[in-house]
Amino acid sequence: MKKNFYYYGRIVVASLFVFFMVSSALAQNTEELAKELVNPVSSLISVPFQFNYDSNIGANDKGERFLLNVQPVLPFSLNENWNLISRTIVPVISQDDVVIGEGSQFGVGDIVQSFFFSPKKPTKSGWIWGAGPVFVLPTASDHLLGADKWAGGITGVVFKQQGPWSYGVLVNHVWSLAGDDKRPDYSSSYMQPFLSYTTETATTFSINTEATYEWKSSQSSIPVSVSVSHIFRIGKQLVNIGGGIRYWAKSADNGPEGWGARFNIVLLFPK
Repeated sequence: MKKNFYYYGRIVVASLFVFFMVSSALAQNTEELAKELVNPVSSLISVPFQFNYDSNIGANDKGERFLLNVQPVLPFSLNENWNLISRTIVPVISQDDVVIGEGSQFGVGDIVQSFFFSPKKPTKSGWIWGAGPVFVLPTASDHLLGADKWAGGITGVVFKQQGPWSYGVLVNHVWSLAGDDKRPDYSSSYMQPFLSYTTETATTFSINTEATYEWKSSQSSIPVSVSVSHIFRIGKQLVNIGGGIRYWAKSADNGPEGWGARFNIVLLFPK
């Protein structure tokens, strides 16, 4: 299963080139839709498929992991003033040599379910915000792909758009509540500051980090990512295609090191 990272990097670059060439032929001015997609608590229905690759994992730094996150986003109007945004992350994982002596694993990991209660209108200063509960469900099909713990906590986001620029931060904290007594409890914080620039032709350039800190083990991870994406139309279906690279500035023990890659396909369903 061991693959060459640079081989997959060339595939991503070639795929992006093809997608951007196709989008040029089918282009529409979807700038506002691209900006709405950047907003974590927008009223846009979307289904992202996020492909990730990381390497140098495990005690001997020989492991690698392919991760597909299926992340449907469903907004619900509660009344004339408030929305409820459901954000789900279903991880599908394929990994090799991550745990010494355990070989390869493939299956579903633990599902993360977040709910954001968000005002429909920004504040007077233009800020958009949302907050609510987050849950982690022990759905892993293999004990090496999950924590075997039920967990819950709080999540929130603040966000602002000024012209072509969008910026904000998404945070959460979860505590393990129940589950396999043989597996360690955890208390984990997550912070994702992000900055993006959207052009008039609906191309978005982004930079973010997805920092985590596990309080019980005092372990932290800080990957820094840069990416580019573009909206185009296939038939009647609007699709956002993007990709990028990330560098693990800091990694937990046995976590990924060095460079990784990400590729996104997002199905869009504007009202």
